[in-house]
Amino acid sequence: MSGGIRLEVVDIPVPEGSNVIIGRTHFIKTVEDLYEALVTSCPTIKFGIALCEASGKRLIRHDGNNGELENLAVEACKRIAAGHVFVVYIREGWPINVLDRIKHVMEVVSVDVATANPVKVIVADLGEQRALLGVADGYKPVGVEGDEDKRWRIEFLRKIGYKRG
Repeated sequence: MSGGIRLEVVDIPVPEGSNVIIGRTHFIKTVEDLYEALVTSCPTIKFGIALCEASGKRLIRHDGNNGELENLAVEACKRIAAGHVFVVYIREGWPINVLDRIKHVMEVVSVDVATANPVKVIVADLGEQRALLGVADGYKPVGVEGDEDKRWRIEFLRKIGYKRG
């Protein structure tokens, strides 16, 4: 595909009870550093990590403490197939528990999404190269929050323990 570009929308499965985090990095060291960041952030968390290596052997590097989630991360990386993209699946923890640590891994360039919602990624295929252009997280809004919706949000955050009171 000399000089051409093909856009592709890639579905990334997010099984019930799981969250996915997708981002960009610049070095294969990220796999081990993400492992350490996740395992020390939240002791109960189960996770799988995969990374699309952008040069050298160009392998999908992976690790984790849960085989199913590690396999999901590898499969997501196969679908995205863009250099230096990483995928983390987590259970028994939330992105809020680990995102700050992930963002502070030295090699991490950015985090594109952290969600339990349905995810689609937009990829540009340039032939020998692919680029992650963006992420669609969940669905379009259908309205504006009203007073009852605000009350529900406030109560919900307290019910799950993220706000006091």
